[in-house]
This record gives sequence, structure tokens and C-alpha cells, in this order.
Amino acid sequence: MEKRALLIDFDGTLVDSEVVHYDSWQHVLSPFDIHYTEQAFCLEFAGVPTLQAAAVIKARHNLDVSAQWLCEQKNQQFVLTSEQVKPRLLVGVKAFLNAAKQQFTLVLVTGSTRNEAIPVLAHYELLDLFSATICKDDVINPKPDPEPYLKALERLSIKPQEAFALEDSTTGLQSATAAGVQTIVIPHEYSKSQDHSKASFIANDISEAWEYIQKNTYIETI
Repeated sequence: MEKRALLIDFDGTLVDSEVVHYDSWQHVLSPFDIHYTEQAFCLEFAGVPTLQAAAVIKARHNLDVSAQWLCEQKNQQFVLTSEQVKPRLLVGVKAFLNAAKQQFTLVLVTGSTRNEAIPVLAHYELLDLFSATICKDDVINPKPDPEPYLKALERLSIKPQEAFALEDSTTGLQSATAAGVQTIVIPHEYSKSQDHSKASFIANDISEAWEYIQKNTYIETI
């Protein structure tokens, strides 16, 4: 069956946003006198949904605020922080997206909110390359639940076998594979130690992922 679409993650896959997420969290946690080093925080929480990270932090430090409140404060701070310093576009991403658009329908499938992801893509003039965007606001159950990917497939009216997913972390990998989508993982510094054994391919960078996609666009089915 021929692949028709690429379902692409945002954080860690298209942009190097871990530092911006870290800085946003530190801003929220500083009034509670809670401080993490960048390496310690990112190694533990890279790819982890914000609400889940908030629940861990609340329990660990016995905070008298809700995990939902922490989550909302962090999301708001990320928007403010990224207005000042946009997350860096990862090497090769713009060339990849422009090439891929000529062959595939592109859909953004992210655990970030629209306010977090869309302005960044617009800033880099990449938003128009995507035929659809599935953000955290669009689903009831975000990654690692399969709902975001199932919603993307439904939006395009295609089968799971007709798409590739591109992810950087175990959280996204679980979401995509649970939806039945063949997944390529491109680990980064903070996600490379995670379990990616369910990935169809593990790429060193997005250029290597693109080579794999081109070689495997058509898969024989029995």
C-alpha cells in the first residue's frame, strides 16, 4: 500500500524546544523555590505531556496547587518565552518539509497547544506546508494516547498503513504505533536513552529519515 501522508511531531522533531520548555518550567517553579538543572529536567521530562510532568512535580515537592494549574501556568509561560526567543528550527527541517510536500500530504500532530506551536511554525514560514494541524487543544486524550493520530487519519480519510509518523520520543512513538501508524523516530540528546524498540526505523537526523521514507513509500501487502 502506498504511503500518502506524513504525520509529523513538533517539539524535538521540527524544533529544538526543550530549552524553552525548561526555561518556562523554571519560571513557574521558581516562586516555590524549586530548581532543576537543564540536563536533569530534560532527561526526565523530554517528551512527557505537560500535565503528567506537572503531576510528578506537584507530588514530589508536595505543592498546594493543582497539577492542572501548574500545567496552565507553564503553557502560558511557554507562549510568552517563545515570543522573545523562538525555539530553534532543527537542521534540515525546512528542506525536508519543502521536499516532502511535493510527494506527501503533511499533517502536524503535536502534544503542544495551538498557542505554543502555530506561532513558531508561522515565524519560520512553514505553517502553509501543512494541510492540517492536530494540537493538544483538538483532542480529549493527548499523546501517548492514540487519539491525536487517529484524528489525523480521520481528517485525511486514510488508513494507518497509508502514513508515516515522525517522532522524537517514546510518548509520541506510543501514540502513533497504538494508532497503527508506521513510525520513524529521530532521537535527540534528551530522548536517545528512551525505549524506541517499537519504531520502524531510528534515524540519526531528519535527512536520514527522509531517505528511509523515499525508499519505503510503497509497501507490498498480502
